[in-house]
Amino acid sequence: MSTPADFRFAVKIPRSITHDQRLRRARVPLERFLQQTAGLGNKRGPLLLQLPPSLEFEARVAGRMLDVLRTEYDGLVVCEPRHETWFSVAAEALLVRFKIARVAADPPPAAGADSPGGWSGVVYYRLHGSPRKYWSPYDSRRINALAHAIAGADPSADVWCVFDNTASGAALENALELKRLVDGAGQAQA
Repeated sequence: MSTPADFRFAVKIPRSITHDQRLRRARVPLERFLQQTAGLGNKRGPLLLQLPPSLEFEARVAGRMLDVLRTEYDGLVVCEPRHETWFSVAAEALLVRFKIARVAADPPPAAGADSPGGWSGVVYYRLHGSPRKYWSPYDSRRINALAHAIAGADPSADVWCVFDNTASGAALENALELKRLVDGAGQAQA
């Protein structure tokens, strides 16, 4: 299988690191993961650090993990926290310090989770389908609002949108509609 020359893959950090080890003792498995994905070369896009819903923000633990991550990898990283404690001033500051963006997720697992946050160099939307997670398609109103948000993003930011509402095939339709709107907005502004 081939992809266009400018295509990049967002790669999820293994759940053994995030869910099983809960960000502790991550150096060796993280090094292994980075070696395994290095073959993607310039097609390796942002790394996704999706945290389990039960993982509370602990500044010391998170700081150690992010320090290890940044020691080993200087590329784009996004974090999808799902516990409300990650939507605090301290968590936001830690993400900014390590140049890690916070994912805007739908459905939002906590207040504020539906808006991008953390480091502003990346804007990353991860849409799982709503109201029925993984199944529901997004309506035109929601896609239009998303296109507007993307068009209004900082032009220097790397913007990503991943549809995870794949169970009914809605992701492809939603992605194509969004692409059409975003491409049209770019042409209208030119």
